Amino acid sequence: MSEYKNIESALIHGGISSDKYTGAVNVPIYQTSTYKQSALGEFKWEYSRTGNPTRAALEALIAELEGGKAGFAFASGMAAISAVLSLFKTGDRVLISSNVYGGTFRVLDKVFNNFGISYSIEDTTDLEALEDNITDDVKAILVESPANPLLTVTDLAAVASIAKKHGILSIVDNTFMTPYLQRPISLGADIVIHSATKYLGGHSDVVSGLVVVNDDELAKHIAFIQNSTGAVLGPFDSFLLIRGIKTLAVRLDRHVENAEKAAGFLSGHKAVKKVYYPGLPDARGYEINKRQAKNGGAMISFELYENYDIKKFFKALKLVQLAESLGGVESLVCHPATMTHAAIPYEVRQKIGITDGLIRLSIGIENINDILADIDLAIAESEE
Repeated sequence: MSEYKNIESALIHGGISSDKYTGAVNVPIYQTSTYKQSALGEFKWEYSRTGNPTRAALEALIAELEGGKAGFAFASGMAAISAVLSLFKTGDRVLISSNVYGGTFRVLDKVFNNFGISYSIEDTTDLEALEDNITDDVKAILVESPANPLLTVTDLAAVASIAKKHGILSIVDNTFMTPYLQRPISLGADIVIHSATKYLGGHSDVVSGLVVVNDDELAKHIAFIQNSTGAVLGPFDSFLLIRGIKTLAVRLDRHVENAEKAAGFLSGHKAVKKVYYPGLPDARGYEINKRQAKNGGAMISFELYENYDIKKFFKALKLVQLAESLGGVESLVCHPATMTHAAIPYEVRQKIGITDGLIRLSIGIENINDILADIDLAIAESEE
């Protein structure tokens, strides 16, 4: 647990926040691959795949922020997810939310399936059906809430309770919310995953992944996998991520303020058929999200009516940029069906609601009037 009562202070001073050797108020970049040992078998640091002081500071920080026992930093969000999935063995099955990040689906479908680790896609908002589908081969439930890209809300405490009842792991991808807005471990989750490339880094300048566990044995297993497979985050990227986390609270406050206004704007727009944003009072899962998270976050998805051409919409945008990823200070837009979720087969996308007309917005921290004016003009220019 953090020694700080308020997370805004822990973001800046949590974990290992200074350098004991020099007094530097920021942990330096220990850009080294190996370390001098004082005698045979006597050392604090051995090799930077196994451990590095800059990475260790980041790992201590994310563990404290999420309220877990240990944190681990990886070279990407997918490396983090892959490390967690490496806990399982042939014959095991993982239940996943019906709309998860396309990369999560892809690595399960195309990589771990090859090793006999299977998955089932479930509507994790239907708790009774979810529990009914837990058979002896199921070893974990992996959820996102709000989920990518339909912002579906899952009751994390209820899923964790079901998992514990059946002796399996509950895993939460907390990328969209971060520990500033939602803390799954406090709700009972065993493992939390982040694509730290997104809000935690916050500036679209580092690719990274984080894992936090709430059990000492799990920590030993993840540490072994991290060292054995070697997809560790380098010291410079670890430094950048620590720096990004320090401003997470002030950035997310602005992100969310803008997103709430943007969601209201889109909800009232004549061209918009549907808006997906868990911060809207009429959104499905609003009450659950309100109970388990600080607010609705800063991700919005929406659909235009059929007489609007989304290709023209994307082309007409000037300030909001068409790009992969999310969570940076700049506003980004993407087309999930052909970008982030292209790995999911068409028939599956249609079944779960990731239509060809779905647009996903990552609202940045620019002036909201500029963001809305850009979106409004692009919509107008896309009308047929």
